[in-house]
Amino acid sequence: MDVGRYVFEEHLRTKASVAELARAHGLHRSWVYKLLARYRRYGEAGLVAGSRRPRTSPGRISDRYEDEIVALRKQLSDKGFDAGAQTILAHLARRYGQPPSVPTISRVLKARGFVVPQPHKRPRSSYKHFVASLPNECWQADVTHVAMADGTAFEVLNIIDDHSRVCVMSRAYVSTRATDVVRALHYAAARLGLP
Repeated sequence: MDVGRYVFEEHLRTKASVAELARAHGLHRSWVYKLLARYRRYGEAGLVAGSRRPRTSPGRISDRYEDEIVALRKQLSDKGFDAGAQTILAHLARRYGQPPSVPTISRVLKARGFVVPQPHKRPRSSYKHFVASLPNECWQADVTHVAMADGTAFEVLNIIDDHSRVCVMSRAYVSTRATDVVRALHYAAARLGLP
């Protein structure tokens, strides 16, 4: 049983108002009103969820263009020429006044299996920023390499509170070892308490 039929039957059974039904099921009141209007107009058939497909697709191009894009792709590839969307656009522009755009051509090539997507960058949603929720909950240690004017190099060990970004300890070493990091953590914990 879908949600529409369930809500409608509950409305008949309990005589609850539309606002109460919407609140109880986490629905929008306007959707419940539309459901009741569809029932009054179409009867039982109005409770069945209809197709959500749009009536028109303004971004869709004719099959003639699609077939021509594919034919050009094959033709150019067979001859050893560049067969990308920009090149195909240039060829179509000679034949037609207003050919499809480069993104449309790319979409057709992807849909027909000529282009395999290869993302070069990680999506921004994959980067998760970690931040502790309370001060002194978590610390992080980081070593930065610093070159002096005379050419000597040092490594600066910084221990930072992960919530407030306050530097709780900073020390410079010629070469930082694991024991140096442990010693610095113990020194900072003695002053500020363990995280």
